[in-house]
Amino acid sequence: MGSMTAIILGGGRGTRLDPLTKVRSKPAVPIGGKFRLIDIPLSNCLHAGVRNIFILTQFNTESLHRHIYNTYRFDSFTRGSIRILAAQQTTDNQDWYQGTADAVRKNLSFFDDAEDHIIILGGDHLYRMDYAHFLDYHIKTNADISIAVKPIFEHEASEFGILKANDKGVITSFYEKPKQQEILDQYKISPELFEQFKLDPAGRSIIASMGIYIFKRDVLFELLTNNTKEDFGKEILPDSLGKKRVMSYFFDGYWEDIGTIGAFFEAHMELTNPVPKFNFYDEQYPFYTRPRYLPASKINKCQINQSIITEGCILLGSIIENSVIGIRSYIDEGTLIQRSIIMGSQRYETINEHHYNAENNRPNMGIGKNCIVKNAIIDMNCSIGNNVQLINKDNQTEAEGEFYRIRDGIIIIPKGTVIPNNTII
Repeated sequence: MGSMTAIILGGGRGTRLDPLTKVRSKPAVPIGGKFRLIDIPLSNCLHAGVRNIFILTQFNTESLHRHIYNTYRFDSFTRGSIRILAAQQTTDNQDWYQGTADAVRKNLSFFDDAEDHIIILGGDHLYRMDYAHFLDYHIKTNADISIAVKPIFEHEASEFGILKANDKGVITSFYEKPKQQEILDQYKISPELFEQFKLDPAGRSIIASMGIYIFKRDVLFELLTNNTKEDFGKEILPDSLGKKRVMSYFFDGYWEDIGTIGAFFEAHMELTNPVPKFNFYDEQYPFYTRPRYLPASKINKCQINQSIITEGCILLGSIIENSVIGIRSYIDEGTLIQRSIIMGSQRYETINEHHYNAENNRPNMGIGKNCIVKNAIIDMNCSIGNNVQLINKDNQTEAEGEFYRIRDGIIIIPKGTVIPNNTII
């Protein structure tokens, strides 16, 4: 069994997840009511025994630093560390990260003492994968580089970088987001290759890169030194084909790239299903996050259907359907919430703050009385007054307003927003 160091790419500005990434980096975006995106790859690493982990970020890193510091502390008997490398200016380098490969290149000096193999992970995917099994395959096939690939249907291919592999699983060519049918025909995978990995193609004939790679450490250093290529998927990996042994590692579990508001929202709606495709409820394989020691949720005269309610909530006389209600959420009487993500609050307001709010005609943190919230994402620490309707009344797909953004037809209320009584959006 070889040993492996992990590098998690924290992503750039995360503009496709704006305004959720306005005050935090992409890996720090809350998911599933109580987790953050970074908890997914970190938990996968810990289950696979990967204990040396670097996280590369450059935007709004404070909340990510705080979350990691409060959550992932190894004791003195455990070897390993989690280190955050935020983009910094040095005497050698005055630039920000220009792409995934550039981010790793600018930190190569930190990886001198990395283990023999380095796994490179994205910070915005939702999935459960055994990296130890992936590493075994990488070593057994004597690969220089292994790329995790997922079988997809032809009609999905235009969203992904797709790969062609021979009958040994060696990757021979790579194509980014193909549109033409003749390219898809050239990239079809033989059913025998699926059988080798004991997978049922189920009508799928194309494989897509998942953005998860294992490199031999020396190969990674060789590829990144003395060149200026900025991106793994678009440049470094395609250039390596034929020169290095690049293998495909087939994965067919749940995997969702949640880099856009639409994908983020749909992944949450999927979590509320009675039997979701992605399971947070596996005691053998828990996802870790910060232990907050919150009280259980208090629910009074509510009607709740197909929803996730996390701990520390106070819900009074409301109707909640197909929604994810995050930690310390407060929802007052007569309010209807449908198909929405309420991220909750980072703290409880005090009685004195409630008195102050009342004197200044300011809503309390949480959601007031007799509100209607549909197809919305309400970020942390928002104060929403009484009789507010978040219903996208003009049916807009993209819009900007004083208190809100609309992306992919979903209303988003940015973190800490205060919405006065009787507002209709």
